[in-house]
Amino acid sequence: MSVAALSHHLRLALEEPGDIARREQGLSILHEFVVACSSSEEPEAQLLHLEEELQIIHNDIVDHTSLGHTEIFLGVLYRLRPILPSTSVILTWFDLVLRPALREPRLSTTSVNHAKELVIFAAENVDERHPEKVGEFRRRLMDLYLLDAFNEGSGDDLLEWAKLDRKQRDKGSLWKSNLEDVLVRFGLQCPQDFMTEVNNAFATPASRLQLSILLNCFTSDPEFQSLAAGLADHPLMDKLLNSLLLDNSSTVCTIGLTVLAKLLPIFAVKACEELKVMLPRLFVILARIICWKERTPSISPPPVVTDETNAHSAVSEKPDEYDASASLELRPELGWERLELTFNAASSAPSSDACFSCLYYLFPCNLIRFLRGPVAYLQERGYETPYTVNWEDALDEDNIRSKSESLLRCRIVNPRIIWGDSLKEMTEPNSWANYNVSRVASECTMLDMRNTTLGSRHSHSQGTSTGPDVVTGNLPSLLTSTEEDTSGAPTPHPGHIELPSSKTRVSLQDTITTSIALKSNLEVDIESSSASWSTLLFPSGSSSPAKASIGLPTESVGGDDGTQLPSHVAEAISSLQREVLLLKTELNFELWLSKENVQHIGRLHQDRILSKNAEVERQGLYNKLRQYRAQVQSLERELREHKEQSSSAKNKYSDWNTELQKKLREFREEKKAWVSEVAALRTAEKEARALFAAQGKLLADAAKEVFELQTRQKENQHKIDRLHDYERQIEQHVRMQRLWDADFQKFNARGEENELIKGKYRQLEMLLESYEKTQAKMENDARAYRRQNQTLEAKLTLAQRKCEASRRLPEAEITAIVREKSDLATANGKLREDNAELQDELEEMRAALEGLRAQLSGQRGLIYEPRPRTMVVI
Repeated sequence: MSVAALSHHLRLALEEPGDIARREQGLSILHEFVVACSSSEEPEAQLLHLEEELQIIHNDIVDHTSLGHTEIFLGVLYRLRPILPSTSVILTWFDLVLRPALREPRLSTTSVNHAKELVIFAAENVDERHPEKVGEFRRRLMDLYLLDAFNEGSGDDLLEWAKLDRKQRDKGSLWKSNLEDVLVRFGLQCPQDFMTEVNNAFATPASRLQLSILLNCFTSDPEFQSLAAGLADHPLMDKLLNSLLLDNSSTVCTIGLTVLAKLLPIFAVKACEELKVMLPRLFVILARIICWKERTPSISPPPVVTDETNAHSAVSEKPDEYDASASLELRPELGWERLELTFNAASSAPSSDACFSCLYYLFPCNLIRFLRGPVAYLQERGYETPYTVNWEDALDEDNIRSKSESLLRCRIVNPRIIWGDSLKEMTEPNSWANYNVSRVASECTMLDMRNTTLGSRHSHSQGTSTGPDVVTGNLPSLLTSTEEDTSGAPTPHPGHIELPSSKTRVSLQDTITTSIALKSNLEVDIESSSASWSTLLFPSGSSSPAKASIGLPTESVGGDDGTQLPSHVAEAISSLQREVLLLKTELNFELWLSKENVQHIGRLHQDRILSKNAEVERQGLYNKLRQYRAQVQSLERELREHKEQSSSAKNKYSDWNTELQKKLREFREEKKAWVSEVAALRTAEKEARALFAAQGKLLADAAKEVFELQTRQKENQHKIDRLHDYERQIEQHVRMQRLWDADFQKFNARGEENELIKGKYRQLEMLLESYEKTQAKMENDARAYRRQNQTLEAKLTLAQRKCEASRRLPEAEITAIVREKSDLATANGKLREDNAELQDELEEMRAALEGLRAQLSGQRGLIYEPRPRTMVVI
């Protein structure tokens, strides 16, 4: 599939975006192009051509206001991911297509997911040609989330938000939620890179509130539990703990405590050793939170809603309104820039219940020891103070003890306090390895006496109310709403309220009652909210048509003439904004805790089902036991009867039993004989096998030797051929050698005849000399015979010549010549026979001579076969 054909189908699909069939046909062709390009030898040229064509189509044909065009283009880019480089998405398509798509609330969920996947794809995959582009894109995504999206902690963003219409607010909210979702999913897929970017952004104090909210969403994802070990030893965890310990913003601290309350059960299961290392710092954070002093609104009204960077002067004027650590100076080597106030309004102290419950469940002995003597504990653990003063001046031990007393009174006794001590808690290996996070979180929650009481009440009542579970009364209308109202209508925003002309009156008792009722986990009846709650808080006033569309009076926002917000309006907006943010954070934490509780409840339900099955099985076994007992009784009666019968039959069969025993003994003896025979046979079999193995080895050696001999025979074949002429002599020598060996054996066996043999040996030597002389004589005779033979042959030849010459002689002469010739032939034959006999005798004499010489010299002949001989000791 060529780029031109693909461009043609894409243009046809963009001309009629509502034609689903044409769109699907174009996407199928796009899939074929991706497959072909992946297998191509030069995909870069095709990709470059395709990108140029897509840019031309986007500039010429795509209507940016058409949702169909945007969806088609997002689908095309999404299916081009296997071959599309990440730099193309970053440099070209992010600003043109992806960023507007993430801001569009009318876009379909599938297309939004495609845009998110493309952004995550660009942030994950590093282009080898331009690796720095991916890092810059990750930082840009983080900057967009921190600077471009709506910041809940910025008064300027709040005023800008109030000026926007409903459509623009929806776009801003969607943009922030999509960015948050993209960053969280990117963090789940590339946790180290995500945490590094967050860690780098944590250096800016103004960004810590939004980063804390982002970390809250990141840690709430179920997939985060498998990645928690990477966060435990990452520098980001150090920054988060420093923020909780050193920053003065109660809002950031509250959200950070929510994140920490989620991380503690996860770290206990996934990274227990790292959790033990950061334990002293966690105790210091807990001490700071429980000693936190609530802040009241400042007397002098600020001109505008200030953020954390502009509220330093208000804090410096009244340092006693915050916790004691707010006035302590930090050590310069820490390099930490402290975050001051986030909202310039009255704020409550952060709640330490969840964090205290987790630490009390995980490390109760160490927590009690810290509360008993904070300074001594920190000095013993060697944790250095982050302030310019020592721990004695930084911590108020009496205040810590008094504040923690109420927390301890609301908790039941942890059994780990009785079973172990502080040293065992720190040295014991992973104590929660067999636990899951939901179980740890649920058991941390159940240490609270109120939750324990509710659980016990529910288990005993089984759904019936036995106490004041329903709290009724006139709750403040500012905090009450119905389920129908919250499900359909948007959350009330400060931009829709009107300012009252009189002084605002809010019942403090009702507010406290509502807060306690909501946080006590009791059943609460929520009344429908009144539509006039905004008129009780803000006075009504004239407004311009533009401002009337958003429901704000003229003085609520700064106009062109430079008017500013009144002090009580700014404080109310800051308080409401902070309360909404904290409620969202608390809702997020409660949702996370409810998920973990649901998992724990499921596990407990399975355990209960197993226990019920075990009870049913136990009851069945008990019934079977009763039946078996009745059967045992009947069998015992039958046994007694059989015993009586057997005693009577015993006498009858005694002889038969004796005979059987006799036969049994015989059979046993026969069996023993068989066993011994089998053992002997097995031994013989083993020996035979060993013999076979040895013979096999010998056979292999013999085969090897035969092969070598055959090779040698082939090499010495010409020598063997020459030795064939001497075979007869060798056989004679062998016979003589064997005779000599037999004589020598007899000689060794008869040692007493040695002297006689020596005499015979001397005679043999003399005989040998005579034989030699005889042999010499016979040789002379043989030479004489040969000469005579030659002479006769010469005569015969001469006679033949004469015969030929005298063929015409008379018959008498011929007969005489023939007779003479036959006589000569007969004599010649006799001489030859005598010569042959002499040759044989000569050969025998030579063999005897060689044997005697070998006997004298202690050697053998050419061929010798060893024979066993008995040595005779003289």
